[in-house]
Amino acid sequence: MRRIILIASGLAVLAQPAWAEIGRVKRIMGVATVERGSAKLKPAPGFQLQPGDTLVTGKDGQMSLSFIDDTRFSVGPNSRISVDQFDYNRTTQAGSFVTRVNRGSLAVVSGQIAKSKQDAMKVRTPTSLLGVRGTRFIVEVPK
Repeated sequence: MRRIILIASGLAVLAQPAWAEIGRVKRIMGVATVERGSAKLKPAPGFQLQPGDTLVTGKDGQMSLSFIDDTRFSVGPNSRISVDQFDYNRTTQAGSFVTRVNRGSLAVVSGQIAKSKQDAMKVRTPTSLLGVRGTRFIVEVPK
């Protein structure tokens, strides 16, 4: 009986529930918030990100983030960027990552998800869809 409980517990660790931490805020400058549902949260370094979070910066705001697959984001001033989907299996280092840049700028250094398979990481803008394959890039969407 004990063995079954341990196996079930191990499977629970591999599955990533919707509320699981997917990354952390590393640095904040100026006005920056994280919208989670209807809540507007004021992040600080160490703030835990969850799937579905929207990153919002004011005209003087900037935010640096690090995700659990080693992807790094730098969000520029006057930006609105949503983490629409983030699924990552730490064992296989594969998953899917979809980000939406509604306005502003986003600099990305992609991590393990983008390197795992073609089209595993995508960035949407109001006019385009970018497939990412293990690279560094900047997306800028004018207001």
